[in-house]
Amino acid sequence: MNSRYHLPTVLVASLGYFVDIFDLQLFNIVSQASLKGIGITDTAQLAEYDYTLFLWQMSGMLIGGLVWGILGDRRGRRKILMGSILIYSLANIANAFVTDIRSYEIIRLIAGIGLAGELGAAITLVNEILKKESRGYGTMVIVTMGALGAVAAVYINKLDLTVAGLAHWQVMYIIGGLLGLLLLTLRAGTHESEMFDETQKQAVSKGNFFMLFASRKRAIRYLACIAMGLPVWFCVGVLVKFSAKFAVLGGVTGGTFEIGQAIVFTYLGLSFGDLMSSYLSQLFKSRKRIVLGYLIMCIGVMGVFLLGRGFSVSVHYFLCFLIGAATGYWALFVTIASETFGTNIRSTVTTTVPNFVRGATVPIVISFKALSASMGEVNAAMLVGGICLLLSFLSLLVLPETFGRDLRFVEEENNL
Repeated sequence: MNSRYHLPTVLVASLGYFVDIFDLQLFNIVSQASLKGIGITDTAQLAEYDYTLFLWQMSGMLIGGLVWGILGDRRGRRKILMGSILIYSLANIANAFVTDIRSYEIIRLIAGIGLAGELGAAITLVNEILKKESRGYGTMVIVTMGALGAVAAVYINKLDLTVAGLAHWQVMYIIGGLLGLLLLTLRAGTHESEMFDETQKQAVSKGNFFMLFASRKRAIRYLACIAMGLPVWFCVGVLVKFSAKFAVLGGVTGGTFEIGQAIVFTYLGLSFGDLMSSYLSQLFKSRKRIVLGYLIMCIGVMGVFLLGRGFSVSVHYFLCFLIGAATGYWALFVTIASETFGTNIRSTVTTTVPNFVRGATVPIVISFKALSASMGEVNAAMLVGGICLLLSFLSLLVLPETFGRDLRFVEEENNL
């Protein structure tokens, strides 16, 4: 492919992930206000529906990860990139006009399905169009831009956006949807991967999810890719989500701890961490060694965050930044998954793996809450987080080094 097509494709993929994360965090930011807006005011019901809506969204992402991944291998990466953006954009606009909890649940399910496709399609497409020696820079731009989407969502939410009789939360959902639709106007600048086009001419199974489990070694590689990312969403789904509680347990001083600011600092850290991890992997010509370094850093930051006492609010925010930075190997994690498998199953892997990791947030949070009742929040977080880290370390023993790997290969039914 002519290199002049590379920059527009990377740009659209990056902006797509920016909007993806913007919309993903948007729900967390406005869910309470939106539930009150449709008439739910009871405190217990607010907590219950906030959690169930999250489960509906995550269920959509699990379904979408599988559907989009398979379609990406059968119909093309570019089509899936655009289709996923269209669906989650329309779903968010529709979300602004919900009037009852049932319609809210259905729309979050649809939004989750749409949100599931963007990252996998973007990473797969960019990895296949860039040169093998430099494709890490492409994924670096995508994920670094994406993390900033959460920061943008928090700060836009601080504005007074009550317009034409619409509540603030409704305007926020409309903004999220319009950003995605605006992005689709740039689709003409993107082009399909030549590797995908070449594979379409070959007589091999394409987008066959069950092929991943047709051999023991292939299944282990796939599960190892998922395990590698678990600490990221443990930190986001437990440490950051319940950071206000951990701050109180740690005897926070000097002011009131705000969860919105915690999200901002965490995602600034994620953006910085992804930028550095991708750069370092190019510098040292290794994916695995950099991930290993990040996991070791994660142990230290988690220990200080959970066991530290008497820190000021500012220090807690800085720790949130460090948590984001220490788990900022998300770009490398998805890149390794993409580079580990053949072209005919690559989109399926690259799309399902991050969404299964996101989906793992549900059992992770459930385990944390269940253990908290008997051993306290800090000990429960240390135990659940320790298990996630252990599985991630073990995954590095199984997975191959993929830096600079030629991606022009396919997975055969009878290959290991």
